Amino acid sequence: MDFVLSLCSILVLSPVILIIAFFVRVKLGSPVFFKQQRPGVHEKIFKMVKFRTMTDERGEDGKLLADEKRLNRFGKLLRSTSLDELPELINILKGDMSIVGPRPLLVQYLPLYDEYQRHRHDVRPGLTGYAQIHGRNAISWEEKFALDVEYTQSITFLGDWKIIIKTVIKVFKREGINSGRAATMEAFRGRENKGKQSIDL
Repeated sequence: MDFVLSLCSILVLSPVILIIAFFVRVKLGSPVFFKQQRPGVHEKIFKMVKFRTMTDERGEDGKLLADEKRLNRFGKLLRSTSLDELPELINILKGDMSIVGPRPLLVQYLPLYDEYQRHRHDVRPGLTGYAQIHGRNAISWEEKFALDVEYTQSITFLGDWKIIIKTVIKVFKREGINSGRAATMEAFRGRENKGKQSIDL
């Protein structure tokens, strides 16, 4: 299902992908794609590809500005519609990801997981997942991981299709895009998650 759906989606959506790439280049700059290493199944590292959603604006000290200042209206539109996720279809086609599964997070989070949370890597990460249809970035890390692990323990073909359909509904409603406290979601800091740094999920 992953291979067929990702291949068909790439073929059908290729005009849309090209148009988005053009506007990303014009409104956000180069490179068009945001690439970052993420842990996959059994914590195997792969390079995830998305459309960039933030500019490279820097302050007088030469450092990048806060996410909120680099996230312009076009970037917010890409995120709220999840169009920035379309290049991940290539990751699915390659076998790095699935259509449905726990979202791939940052490599530096790996040492912070407890044994229960680590089970989220028992399956391939997904373009969407059980946590995404239950709040996305608007729920806590603990809730997110609990939902991820619950999914890995109860995967079914019909269940995946229910998640896909509910994801489409969530995207149209633009729900759960941010945590209410940051541009996306605060960084995970283990059980003592008190940081305010935001991260693109």
